[in-house]
Amino acid sequence: MASPFSTPSSDPPKHEMQFFPNMTTALPSESGEFRRVLWTGLYSQLVLMTVPVGGDIGEEIHTVDQILTFTSGSGLAQVGGKEQPIKAGDMVIVPAGTLHQFLNTGPTPLILYTVYSPAEHKPTSVHRTKEEGDKAEEDGVDEPPVWSQRSKKQNEDEGWVKTG
Repeated sequence: MASPFSTPSSDPPKHEMQFFPNMTTALPSESGEFRRVLWTGLYSQLVLMTVPVGGDIGEEIHTVDQILTFTSGSGLAQVGGKEQPIKAGDMVIVPAGTLHQFLNTGPTPLILYTVYSPAEHKPTSVHRTKEEGDKAEEDGVDEPPVWSQRSKKQNEDEGWVKTG
């Protein structure tokens, strides 16, 4: 099934609204890829994920903060040595540098959207499976753009953001 989400740009974001309707109610019928980047900004990135029944995200540590909002399914969050059952409607925050893993323990796909701050993936990444995503990361082709890793001061000095 074709995704209803357009392919995001690799360019720095424009100063315009990005709208994603029904993100907490319509995702189960509209998603299927393990990972799909929806938008990448100067300081954050929105990614849609679907973890298959019996699957997991993979134990990892990021150098960025991550906020996960679960929209369908149920599972188990393992973050910083603690476990928490999760379900649709729950949100989990993983601070940068924290070991984490999310497992689908339910009978349906575990669907979520996550915000990384700053970006963690290439802006156009679409990984149909966890294995495909892992390989892209291992091969160094799923890297965030340089422009998404700059400091606030550098963005201000270069005119990407204006405060007045």
